[in-house]
Amino acid sequence: MPNPYFKFKQFTVFHDKCAMKVGTDGVLLGAWVGMEKRMKVLDVGTGTGLIALMMAQRNPASSVRALDMEKTALSQAIENIINSPFADRITLIDSTFQHFALQTEERFDLIVSNPPFFSESLLPPDKLRAQARHSVTLTLDELLFFSRCCLTDDGVLSMILPFGKQGELEKLCEKYAFTVKRKTIVLPLPGALPHRLLVELTTEQVLTPVTQSLIIELSRHRYSDDFTELVRDFYLYL
Repeated sequence: MPNPYFKFKQFTVFHDKCAMKVGTDGVLLGAWVGMEKRMKVLDVGTGTGLIALMMAQRNPASSVRALDMEKTALSQAIENIINSPFADRITLIDSTFQHFALQTEERFDLIVSNPPFFSESLLPPDKLRAQARHSVTLTLDELLFFSRCCLTDDGVLSMILPFGKQGELEKLCEKYAFTVKRKTIVLPLPGALPHRLLVELTTEQVLTPVTQSLIIELSRHRYSDDFTELVRDFYLYL
């Protein structure tokens, strides 16, 4: 039977009620996001609350809004956040991003999302898992458009995407006047094809985007030094 929780150094995330479990994508994004001077954070599609908790840990002065529309996920996220050391700085919001963006007057200097962009693959039969993994309720186009409504002038949008979405992202950046500020190409093993893209977008002018690569494992269950350093503050036994 799978473990119903994932224990990190400063908090524990239960995920037995959520369609999507704690995984490497969420941890990667939460550890990679640039948090310097980011005081008002919006986590779009928070799920278990993992990324919101990581943001709160990384910047003790930040306040985090964690957004989700799926009732079971929200219930689990509430439990995870209440039982964490960061409960006073994270607010959960029951809403779609589209509705929230049109209603709120708040502006955020960081929007972060581990978005459900697997639209090119077959939908799995489980409804909640389909909603969590596919662009059923929020497309990449909508994420960029509504983020423009909610970002401060110097704010950034950070996300992790399947590497195959890079072409679509480039077109949407041109459409909504975003510029890539920083990106990291993620490879599961040395010599393997890239499978994820970590990207940070801004509406400010960027002359030279920072481009890097990251290998997760050197071999099975043997993390690379770069990955170990990135997640050291979160993973136990590192």
